[in-house]
Amino acid sequence: MKILQVIDSLDAGGAERMAVSIANELAAHGHDSHLCVTRAEGLLKKTIDKKVGYIFLNRKGKLGIRGLYKLYKYVKKNDITHIHAHATSFFLASLIKKALPSLIYIWHDHYGNAEQLQDRPQGWIKWASNLSSQNIVVNELLLEWHKNILGKNNAIYLKNFAQKTESDTTEISLPGKPGKRIVHLANLRPQKDHLNLLQAFEKIESDWDLILVGKDFNDEYSEQIKNYISSRKLENRVHILGARNDIGSILNQCDIGVLSSKSEGLPVALLEYGLYKLPVIMTNVGACKKVVGSYGKVVAANQPLELNNAIEELINSKEEREQLGTAFNKHVLLNYGATSYINQLVNLYKSHV
Repeated sequence: MKILQVIDSLDAGGAERMAVSIANELAAHGHDSHLCVTRAEGLLKKTIDKKVGYIFLNRKGKLGIRGLYKLYKYVKKNDITHIHAHATSFFLASLIKKALPSLIYIWHDHYGNAEQLQDRPQGWIKWASNLSSQNIVVNELLLEWHKNILGKNNAIYLKNFAQKTESDTTEISLPGKPGKRIVHLANLRPQKDHLNLLQAFEKIESDWDLILVGKDFNDEYSEQIKNYISSRKLENRVHILGARNDIGSILNQCDIGVLSSKSEGLPVALLEYGLYKLPVIMTNVGACKKVVGSYGKVVAANQPLELNNAIEELINSKEEREQLGTAFNKHVLLNYGATSYINQLVNLYKSHV
């Protein structure tokens, strides 16, 4: 098998991390692994293993005919047998499948707004899904949607995995005091509901700091976050770091991991918190509650007071922080490890040969 992962960008988002991680792990397990980035490179390019074949299409416009032809030639030249399309790259992969009917096409749906699936457009998705041999989803809400709306009865839920991609022992300069840092690892997108977290955090009367890590798109939502921080005079306590390629070092120097989303799939950030033994607090959206189980604190979405109470509880108990962090770490390593995931994925690939 010769397997090509396809993703639209290399920004540090969950779907992008999964695409790169899968490509890297397949190569590490001895498979002929390739990665195609269709529209924009980014921070994650540095994490691609040298054994992974790589192509960047620099695709422009809705169709991007030149990029499409470039990918067609790459697939032919490298005798690609499987094309594994992540998130919105499904349309391009579908076109390649139409041109090369023998190609095995798999769509990996990372859709983050799982709580608003009734509003999701279906036209092009149904067309592309009809061409796929297999659909993979990242939570049970999406699984039901794929089966009931798209009619893909063989769709499967495959849990995300996380891996350490760089040294976590490097000391870096971070705002805040050691032992008193809360981290929120999420790009600045509305579904991540940073304002919910800020409303919860501003009520905390302590010398803890909140560190926001994730791509800033400098849009209206980003301005709302910055204006809130400024209007509440939180500049000395809340720090926006933007997109970073030293996530491991950051997490290793933080003390509580939070996700305040109003909608999710299965956030890779949550698993990364576990890898670095952070006690976690997250909202009950997507697969979060199922992933965490009893190893973290789960609160209702869009309830800043409830979120505040959970944060206060962990701030006030170092013992609970250590117990939850250690337990969640063991849980993630046992149930969301890379080797188990890759074995399942390779078996899936083989089932369509």
